[in-house]
Amino acid sequence: MSFKDAARAACVSRAFRHSWRCHPNLICCIGILGSDFINKFDRIMKNHSGIGIKSVKFQYNSFYNTRRSTSISHHFDSWHQIAITPWIEELTISLSLSSFNMEYSFPCSLLADGRASSMRHLYLGNCGFHPTINLDLRNLTRLHLINVHITGDELGCLLSNSHCLEQLELMYCNGIICLKIPSLLQCLSHLEVFDCRILQVQLLLGESLRMKRLSLHYPDAMYYAHAKLPSNAPNLETLTLECSTDKMVDTPILPSKFLHLKCLTIDHTIISSSPAYNYLYLVYFLDACPSLETFLLGISQNHMEHDSIIGDSSHMRQMPGHRHDNLRSVEITGFYSAKSLIELTCYILDNTVALKYLTLDTTRGFFSCSTGEHDRCFPMDKIMITEANRAVLAIQTYIERKVPSTVKLNVVKPCSRCHAVESYL
Repeated sequence: MSFKDAARAACVSRAFRHSWRCHPNLICCIGILGSDFINKFDRIMKNHSGIGIKSVKFQYNSFYNTRRSTSISHHFDSWHQIAITPWIEELTISLSLSSFNMEYSFPCSLLADGRASSMRHLYLGNCGFHPTINLDLRNLTRLHLINVHITGDELGCLLSNSHCLEQLELMYCNGIICLKIPSLLQCLSHLEVFDCRILQVQLLLGESLRMKRLSLHYPDAMYYAHAKLPSNAPNLETLTLECSTDKMVDTPILPSKFLHLKCLTIDHTIISSSPAYNYLYLVYFLDACPSLETFLLGISQNHMEHDSIIGDSSHMRQMPGHRHDNLRSVEITGFYSAKSLIELTCYILDNTVALKYLTLDTTRGFFSCSTGEHDRCFPMDKIMITEANRAVLAIQTYIERKVPSTVKLNVVKPCSRCHAVESYL
């Protein structure tokens, strides 16, 4: 190499070293790159100035590094010490699912004394997090905790110092028994609680006047939405509920109304030990949503024990009519021949004036070969296919004649190619 080329290479090397030492975005995916990468990344982090870091993402999968999983935790604290500076805006720590991860607790002291004053997004996955001190998260707008070991009191300590929080998502955080949303969180507009198994009906939202979107995924979600939500979150526009049969609500009267709710999604899981649910009770929920535009009902079941309308000679029940002036789109996935489900659908058709789309999906709404993205449809066993065909017959007998010409009816049937099996009606 000539002296000129050597000098040019040295300049480039110094410029590159200065560049990565001050690079604002750091991403570390340990496991995919191999165990030796840990030591290399450790050297890189120790040589980073820490100045100007805005985004840091640590991903560690101990599946690829089983011999390293018990010894890497001492690296984490030193890396976080370097990465978390007054300039950082986004921090993501995602560990793998293993018993080791719960032994690692994120050091909360790194978020105090102004070090995280600029942080806007905090994402923690599969680790411990136990804030007991006043954290400086004055600009935090998004908080995502997935499978994090944290108690309700510890989360409350965190939230009380996050006055700008707009989005809160909790998934599989089984240490939370009671979730309290401080009244100071007036910017909170999106809350999602997914499968926090021991969370009881103690979601204390205060008066979350700005909350527009709420997703609750746990057995008591329907009960809480029925009893508490209209008064605690009066300005909700989008509500998603996932609940099971034994926790569905059948009380006719809601204490107050969702005056601004535009989109309602209910995912209903039927468990084998529960009695058949009377879907006609959902009429009362719909009546409490005068501004509703979209209603999505998803039904999942592993058994077919219900009162089918096929062969039932009794009269169809009717509920007192309540005019729905804004409801434009209704979709029911997992539609089957339960009499109360047919009655609910007929009620909707009889009491809506703006309805444009009605979709009744007798499958489970999963992938289909008709889209061209898959060779075959989502598999259905013989019992499911038979019930889907019964549902199609019920639609043809009781519903199609009620559909006005202004409504587009879409009936999703079992695929004639992938679900070809003799139906027993």
